[in-house]
Amino acid sequence: MSRGRQRNFRHAFANSRITRGALYLLFAEVGLSLLYLISEEGVRQTIREWLSANSTHVWHEFKIWTLVTSPILQIEFISLFFDALLLWLLLPTLERLWGTKKFLLFALWTSLAATTIGSLTGLLLGDPTWIAGLDAFIYAGFVAYGVLFADHPVSFFGVLPMTGKQLMFGIIGFVALFILLGQRWVDGAAYAAAMVLAWMLTSGRWSPRLWYLRWRHKRMRRHLTVVRDDDDPGKWIN
Repeated sequence: MSRGRQRNFRHAFANSRITRGALYLLFAEVGLSLLYLISEEGVRQTIREWLSANSTHVWHEFKIWTLVTSPILQIEFISLFFDALLLWLLLPTLERLWGTKKFLLFALWTSLAATTIGSLTGLLLGDPTWIAGLDAFIYAGFVAYGVLFADHPVSFFGVLPMTGKQLMFGIIGFVALFILLGQRWVDGAAYAAAMVLAWMLTSGRWSPRLWYLRWRHKRMRRHLTVVRDDDDPGKWIN
């Protein structure tokens, strides 16, 4: 093999490896979900009662922590498989761009938005549907990818060539069709909340960090005073 081909092979292999933050999420979801899936029904019921979010658990029983724990509990094996596949293939691209800390915060905020809005929708509709797994975060990742890599060529599962923007709109259309056909309004609200938040964060339309820095700047300015130097009246001191 020539040196050029060796470099290309090493580069492709390095980019195909899962990143640290994605690996953390993969281990957390797969570990807990497999424990749930292989357990007997009594154990499953206990795990759902204490770790999975729905309108009853969050807003009637006030198990607020389930808003955070529910995303790492996937109760369907086929959904767990696709979550793991996309955590390995797609999401590491975002982590390589952002770094592990920002990537995990993105996962936290989009998942929290999904479980909060989804459970509130269930409360309004009287629908105690479980909001489980990292599905909402993964769909949010597609949106982030479409915004950040809009013109980047993508080969969807190695078969269908498209751009990042086309991939994003394709996923949004698929999710919308899935929700409408199944009338899964709680899931739809959860996914929509995560994807809208992802768009706001990655497009620059909403930046909590920038708001914090502006607030801190204004706060610091209130403690500053401009005075005249008595030795040199032409000088001013902050």
